[in-house]
Amino acid sequence: MEAIKGIPYGMSNFTDVMEQNCYYVDKTMYLPLLEDQAHYLIFTRPRRFGKSLFLDMIRSYYDLSRKNDFRRGLASGP
Repeated sequence: MEAIKGIPYGMSNFTDVMEQNCYYVDKTMYLPLLEDQAHYLIFTRPRRFGKSLFLDMIRSYYDLSRKNDFRRGLASGP
């Protein structure tokens, strides 16, 4: 029987979200758009909108020690 996915309310650590089998909307497709923008970006969204989790996903994405996790795709998890 497959485990029920949790909702990562208040979580800001991307690795924890993946390891604890929580829902996550894959936003890696937006990284090339961010790379083409100015050097300074401001993320203005309401509280609890996923800003910190998104930034931690970016940190994990560019971490060379985790590159194989993203090569497999986020659906398969770490």
